[in-house]
Amino acid sequence: MLQQTTVAAVGAYFQKFTQTWPDFAALAAADDADVMAAWAGLGYYARARNVLKCARVVVAEYEGRLPQTEAALLKLPGIGPYTAAAIAAIAFGQRAVVVDANVERVVSRLFAISAPLPQSKPLIRAAMDSITPDTQSGDFAQAMMDLGAGICSVRAPSCPACPLAFACDAMRSGNPEAYPAKTPKAAKPQRTGNAYWIERDGQLWLVRRADKGLLAGMRALPDDQWTARLDGHATPPVRANWHKLPVQVSHVFTHFSLLLDIAVTAWPAGADDPGDGIWWPLKSLDKAGLPTLFRKAIEAVLNAGERV
Repeated sequence: MLQQTTVAAVGAYFQKFTQTWPDFAALAAADDADVMAAWAGLGYYARARNVLKCARVVVAEYEGRLPQTEAALLKLPGIGPYTAAAIAAIAFGQRAVVVDANVERVVSRLFAISAPLPQSKPLIRAAMDSITPDTQSGDFAQAMMDLGAGICSVRAPSCPACPLAFACDAMRSGNPEAYPAKTPKAAKPQRTGNAYWIERDGQLWLVRRADKGLLAGMRALPDDQWTARLDGHATPPVRANWHKLPVQVSHVFTHFSLLLDIAVTAWPAGADDPGDGIWWPLKSLDKAGLPTLFRKAIEAVLNAGERV
């Protein structure tokens, strides 16, 4: 949950998540839709799918207990080099080289590694390896992470308070903020799309998104198949008397930005359902587990004061 997300945003989610599924066995047996709904609002939903896959592998192949070696941990879904090293070192006392964003910053300054990220990652890891002790490497890793979070900050690092100042090449250069160097990011592409509000008798039609791709497996409003690479085709999912609202929702994903138009329609009572989906009471949409984009869209419709 903490990957690319702040502690403040994660706290309440973590408490509820671990109370609902307190161990690997409970999570492995959970319904996919319930897990995705519990994650709704945190973003980066591949994390939720991976933690569910990971739990199922741990139960099926490791009798419900995490393997203790870095190599075995790396084979689990959703666990990459940093997470595997952190678990091995901190939870199981193994020697492992733990490198997160804070450690990257501390080490790149300590050794004045001038190559820009991400090209410098192997150099930073090698430098961290050279100073990681054979024992208590988990304590050392946590100390380095805390140093980066609290003292060796991105801007205005507190060099006089740093216990590594005596050995820091970047501080001696007089410009520690120059490290780590970063390759300029390309501008995010702007995509456009449409969402469709279908209402009947105080209920809203929701669909379940495909099992793969953006916001996979989550409940959502129907849309016109916009993606990170393509604008939506602007064709409604069903024939109806559509009314386009004078509102637009903007949302920023990891790799692109989206501008979403919204069209609404009233679905006739007694008519066949408009496809595969579910009618959800408007009064309990907060329990539908919708991702942030579609919660924004629903809020925009409700605030517009005109629907059907």
